[in-house]
Amino acid sequence: MDDTGAITVLLQRLSAGEPGAESDLLPLVYDELRRIAARHLSGERAGHTLTPTALVHEAWLRLSGEASFAPEDRRQFFAIAARRMRQVLVDHARRRDAAKRGGGQREDVTLSGLADGSGDRIDILALDQALRTLEATDARKARVVELRYFAGIEMTDIADLLGISRATAQRDWEVARAFLFQALT
Repeated sequence: MDDTGAITVLLQRLSAGEPGAESDLLPLVYDELRRIAARHLSGERAGHTLTPTALVHEAWLRLSGEASFAPEDRRQFFAIAARRMRQVLVDHARRRDAAKRGGGQREDVTLSGLADGSGDRIDILALDQALRTLEATDARKARVVELRYFAGIEMTDIADLLGISRATAQRDWEVARAFLFQALT
């Protein structure tokens, strides 16, 4: 059985509450989780205190602590993991701001991939707020951003995951990028 099939089987075992499924799953998904974490951190400011490894471990702790965590397949698993990583980064930035009394420096990411690829640095808390605003007006577009930008999932797979056409997913991505670019600049 290839890794994709093995991951799906382990996710089914995990959903069924089978003991040991979680510890069997981690070695199979670790490299991909680390790649997603590195993608999250690639736009961060120099000297960021989280490493890809630390981000994976923190996200894994959050995932494994969720009673309702039951992804149906590997794509859904990695999408959920990417969302938890984003939450870890946002929480990290909030704690850092609180420690600096009065705000201080915030965690930055770049706009590359969201709009014109300019690489302009943005505040991760501002990005999170913009995504929350987008989610309130159009949850599907926000989901497309999470899957594409944070998880690095291909547009065809996003379309399958959301039950929409590839063209619709692409349009959602373009509109969401424009919205976020406008909100963040």
